[in-house]
Amino acid sequence: MSEQTLQVFINGVVNYFQHTSDKEVKVGTPYLIENSAPSAFDYTGIIGVSGPYRGTVYFTAPKALLTHLLLALGEKDTSIDNILDLVGEVANTISGNARSEFGQEFMISVPVVVEGAPSGIHLPKHLRSYVIPVYWKAYSAAVVICLEN
Repeated sequence: MSEQTLQVFINGVVNYFQHTSDKEVKVGTPYLIENSAPSAFDYTGIIGVSGPYRGTVYFTAPKALLTHLLLALGEKDTSIDNILDLVGEVANTISGNARSEFGQEFMISVPVVVEGAPSGIHLPKHLRSYVIPVYWKAYSAAVVICLEN
């Protein structure tokens, strides 16, 4: 995956958080991980990708970050249902921004959201994934990208 491709996802993260009342989001240096045990926080929104790129993009975050993000977006209902909707929305928005950049052939699925350990994330063992660390307020989250073309 090229640096330019990674930058598209980084821009998607920054653009999403700029819509909150607290626009201060920092993105760390992306790094590679093995796909044997995908790491995740409390909640994860997973997007399948097909077309010229194939694979998975997911956004994962702790409950506290998502709760505060809901409040920053003006949503007072911080129930689990809204947290699950939000983590899926963030993953969908980041992937949707990538689709805008890569074109209509970059197909993305409806987000699948999971709570707890992401046993539903099946990453190809022959590939490695990029992790983009995300820091917002006092919290850490991540966007994980596993794409091949």
